[in-house]
Amino acid sequence: MASSGKSSFARTMKAVFWSFFGVRRRTDHEADMQLNPLHLIAAGLIAAAVFIAILIAIVHAVVN
Repeated sequence: MASSGKSSFARTMKAVFWSFFGVRRRTDHEADMQLNPLHLIAAGLIAAAVFIAILIAIVHAVVN
């Protein structure tokens, strides 16, 4: 069973960050199977919101 340190929210954010780029080692992917599903959903929503905010900031910078 995974310890609370291994399934921390920071580790989940790291997994989501690398998944946005599509770069994961097989061992990391297999270790991700132990992550908390609720943490994955929250991390995915946060990462998507940050990504959209960055895109909007870039568009505003280019348009101005």
